[in-house]
Amino acid sequence: MKHAMLINYGLCTGCQTCEVSCLKEKRLDPEEWGIKVQQIGPKKLGDAWEWDYVPVPSRLCDLCEERRAAGKPAACELQCLAKVIEILPLDRIPQRMEELGGSKVTCFMP
Repeated sequence: MKHAMLINYGLCTGCQTCEVSCLKEKRLDPEEWGIKVQQIGPKKLGDAWEWDYVPVPSRLCDLCEERRAAGKPAACELQCLAKVIEILPLDRIPQRMEELGGSKVTCFMP
């Protein structure tokens, strides 16, 4: 069954634990990354300010396929302090996005 990563970045605090856990799990070199938190803002849009942290997976991300095959959660999902990362079966993504209801929700498929 195909899976995808759901990211509710409206709640991301920018702590970067997903980055660190991925580097350690995949034994990546410091200049490589499987997921990286990008800061967007602060920027004034109309009358409101926007300032977000968005975890962005790279092509090196395989959603921790080996960990999930062993019944464990993906390293980033396990370590995310704000619990904004979920790995779900692809057919559950639309329903979960609707449940979250926020406009700052995105999906990644490797």
